[in-house]
Amino acid sequence: MIDRKTDLALLRAALKRSRIVALLGPRQCGKTTIARQFVPVESLNYFDLEDPRSLARLTEPDTALRPLTGVVVIDEIQRRPDLFPLLRVLADRQPLPARFLILGSAAPELLRQSSESLAGRLETIPLEGFRLSDLGVEAQTRHWVRGGFPLSFTARKEVDSVAWRRQFLQTFLERDVPQWGISIPATTLRRFWNMVAHYHGQIWNAAELARALGVNESTVRRHLDLMTGLFMVRQLPPWHENLGKRQVKAPKVYIRDTGLLHSLLGITDERDLEHHPKVGASWEGYAIEEVLKALQPDDAYFWATHQGAEIDLVLFKGSRRIGIECKRVDAPSITPSMRIAMADLKLDEVRVVYPGTRGYRLADGIEATPLADLVDAS
Repeated sequence: MIDRKTDLALLRAALKRSRIVALLGPRQCGKTTIARQFVPVESLNYFDLEDPRSLARLTEPDTALRPLTGVVVIDEIQRRPDLFPLLRVLADRQPLPARFLILGSAAPELLRQSSESLAGRLETIPLEGFRLSDLGVEAQTRHWVRGGFPLSFTARKEVDSVAWRRQFLQTFLERDVPQWGISIPATTLRRFWNMVAHYHGQIWNAAELARALGVNESTVRRHLDLMTGLFMVRQLPPWHENLGKRQVKAPKVYIRDTGLLHSLLGITDERDLEHHPKVGASWEGYAIEEVLKALQPDDAYFWATHQGAEIDLVLFKGSRRIGIECKRVDAPSITPSMRIAMADLKLDEVRVVYPGTRGYRLADGIEATPLADLVDAS
């Protein structure tokens, strides 16, 4: 088993300080495997809401949950939103006999009832697939090509990984999305998802996608928000400074897992990827996800002006402003955009993240940093 030490440490710390902890991430990303390291599945403290036996035990939820002590796990919580008011009551007991670890496959914006019922009591821990730091630098290319979903990454052969991802896409659209009561036809949502894959790393243009799909802009906006809430898409918001320059105000969009991105683009292996026109955008998205997981900033944005200056990430961490530029090149060099961003945004430092092995200084406050070094140093 691959040791997910960073995610386990984050979860242990959260369970010590919070009465209810939500471990949220896409299906099949390893939430259940991690939760079982805190509570074994055969324990009375473990409820899997896709298991008929657990559902039967929760016919009278107060009777089932109130006597329990220690950590109580409720998996696939989105299937029983009616439990949230009871969890609020149980979490307010003094002294507190139990803490609750709830697992879900949707962001709090979709679990609106939880954010309302559990306000002030709930701490959220995001979980994606494997981190590069879980796997080691020697696995970087495989991780980039296959993505971080455990069953995709660990497949014995490339063809098995591709087959798993194709099945995941189909199951997600045909089973998971309808379970939310969302009535968008699977074929429509798959077409939209494919189009977003071709926009990966670009500024969102709702009008263009709406014309291509034959719907209005508000419809494609709802589709995008849905896929964001289900952890399939990242919307990176723009940062604005009072500069007297026209700045981009639409978000950038990325498919969060590069393995799924490659399946949507018809890329089956490293050779296909190297010759694909989206190879640079794919690397950018991969590096951004790993940087965000490693640095855990307070806030993250991108920045761009209509005059052409831009930087991939503007991170706020404590009192520091950090610029990140992701380059798939052998030896990064300084660009005018980096100097402009450094000056206009008053950045404390700029890191040019690339897939090499040697870090070096480009200018005052600007350094080229191998992705593996940044991940290991976090």
